[in-house]
Amino acid sequence: MRLLPAVRRTAAGLAVGLVLLGTGGPALAEDARPTVDPSAPSPTAPYENGPPQGHAPDGSTVGGEGLDTRGLVTTAGAPALPEGIDARGWLVADATTGAVLGARDPHGRYYPASTLKTLTLLTLAPVLDHDLVVEGTEEDEGIEGSRVGLVRGGQYSVDLLFRALMMQSGNDAANALARAAGGVESAVAAMNETAERLGAADTVAGTPSGLDVAGQSSSPYDLALIMRQLVADPYALDVLQTRTAQMPPVPGLSEGYQIQNEDTLLDTYPGTLGGKNGFTDAARHTFVAAAERDGRRLVVSVMQAERLPVSARDQAARLLDWGFAVPADARGVGRLVEPGEVPMVAVPEGSGTADGELSTEDAAALSASAARTRGPDMALVSDGGDARSPWVPVALAAGAAGIVTATLVGRRRAARRVPPSGPAAGPPPHRSPSRHPADPGPA
Repeated sequence: MRLLPAVRRTAAGLAVGLVLLGTGGPALAEDARPTVDPSAPSPTAPYENGPPQGHAPDGSTVGGEGLDTRGLVTTAGAPALPEGIDARGWLVADATTGAVLGARDPHGRYYPASTLKTLTLLTLAPVLDHDLVVEGTEEDEGIEGSRVGLVRGGQYSVDLLFRALMMQSGNDAANALARAAGGVESAVAAMNETAERLGAADTVAGTPSGLDVAGQSSSPYDLALIMRQLVADPYALDVLQTRTAQMPPVPGLSEGYQIQNEDTLLDTYPGTLGGKNGFTDAARHTFVAAAERDGRRLVVSVMQAERLPVSARDQAARLLDWGFAVPADARGVGRLVEPGEVPMVAVPEGSGTADGELSTEDAAALSASAARTRGPDMALVSDGGDARSPWVPVALAAGAAGIVTATLVGRRRAARRVPPSGPAAGPPPHRSPSRHPADPGPA
């Protein structure tokens, strides 16, 4: 027996929606979508034998089979690569055409460190009220790694928090933004849904800040996908290009102070649209950026690089120079996919009938699998109730329509509207001490 097409689409959509709700269980295929493991020890060093290689849920290589490599690949006719590129993974692509001009281990699932904050911005900026004021907490004050200096009781607009997130890699700003979005769990779930929508199959978010957690990952390819979307969005581009901002005073606890953008490429590399750095012991140095020259936009990503002899930023700048030297009409060794292009839920083999429609039995199996993935603690709640995730009503509605949409319906704990504090001069923001004399702290 076959389902009618409309019913089949609705059942499949509902199953997909429920699968997206799961943050701890497997998808339809055991290895279709990796997940983080918060119970495992946090990684403290890079993968000894290199990171796992990512792929789409159906086993294909996102962006084309030319990118199915752990080594080096460049487009035909490209000039020689610059010296000093020691990053274990990197990628250069044309942000307009999507052509990948060159890469090394493009789908290696590396630890991203704070380059993951690009996904945080891309996910939360469209759904949070930028005028909403979030109150700082003791948890913000004590967050691990780089901090912009949020203080308990301080009043910070979401807009300012986005700028602090990107300009100074504030893990405390990431925590406050996640709280405004309904909590860390909800924000991370939304980030993973955004990654799936983009086709970023190698990216698994476990934190909104990029602090290491077992199983968290991104790839040179995925960071380029994310940055391509950021620089195409006027608000995100404005955030990336902000040079300075003022943190408000907190009476009796903190004076106001100015913060500056850590992305030195903005002032040293002509045409830079924006960039984001990262560092942890496990990720080493990571960097992603975009630049424009003569109307041509390129994106570059660098992962697991070392500070010496050539910093990750300088490696990115050299790769951008190389990319701009590649002819604009170069075919590319692969391409950056468009949002929604890559199916992120694998359909079991043989699930279709002779005419390609889903059988009643397989539709039921999909729904059962989705229910198992969702877990017993993610039940629906009425208005005003609390839940482990605010996504259930959204996913059910999306399933009924045969599609999946991402809409944040988050709690607004420790958030309320108050007039923003005026700018003031004062001491520089708090920064965590480095854990290595030659390296910054986790960022």
